[in-house]
Amino acid sequence: MVYSYSNETVMQAFRLYALLAKDGAAEQERLQAYMADDEVRGLVDQFAAEVDCAVIAAGDELYLIPLVRLSPFHVSNDAMKRTYLRASAVNADLYLMYMAIIVWVGAFYDSYQTLEPTRNFLPLDEWAGLLQERIDSLKEHDEEELQRYEREFSYNWSAIIEKWDTMDDIKETAKRQTGNTISRLSFLDTVRRFLLEQQLAEEVGEGELGLTEKAKVIVQRYFMELEYNRGILGFLYSLDERDQPAGEEGQHAGNLEN
Repeated sequence: MVYSYSNETVMQAFRLYALLAKDGAAEQERLQAYMADDEVRGLVDQFAAEVDCAVIAAGDELYLIPLVRLSPFHVSNDAMKRTYLRASAVNADLYLMYMAIIVWVGAFYDSYQTLEPTRNFLPLDEWAGLLQERIDSLKEHDEEELQRYEREFSYNWSAIIEKWDTMDDIKETAKRQTGNTISRLSFLDTVRRFLLEQQLAEEVGEGELGLTEKAKVIVQRYFMELEYNRGILGFLYSLDERDQPAGEEGQHAGNLEN
């Protein structure tokens, strides 16, 4: 089917897409124009799809989000390390950062079927505890198993464990503490700043983060979809199933495997 659009409609859609491409977001007035005109909305969505992105409406704003790593709007690993991590950061730091974000998001939902968050905020220290639970579960697997999971999910689980273990808050004053070693809470504070800058998190109280409307929409549409998480969620949250008493599934924050 061939559609015929007026020049005014095409230009209006292009101006909106250009704004999203430049800033990553557009304010309420642009959101209203996007929602009110089917033709403009359709064209903006087509423009976004051409660069492997999607346009989402969340709260009073529009956002342009990349859907695949090949999208020109995807933040590269090198850019992530330069912008948010230390100058000496390696891929293991990045893997741990991604895992910390997965655990943070997972803490707000009880299951894949839960579309709305089941809590309002997550304190930094509880976040660290939940991440420790996932790390401990990974440690239960021998090296051969971890290597198999690394090939399957393209995540270096062994490096994640080692990196987390070097960030030992308890031994922060020990002799082995050097300029290359940072505490776990300090690392999570770095991840917190990334989430805030990307408008995925909002500060609810001191050391407490909540989900933004943008984050909620992304979770509902993409985070729990196998196409996008590649089974990593199922893997991480099923690691400790064999040790969990029957009937307790989903009773603690961060269990997404119901």
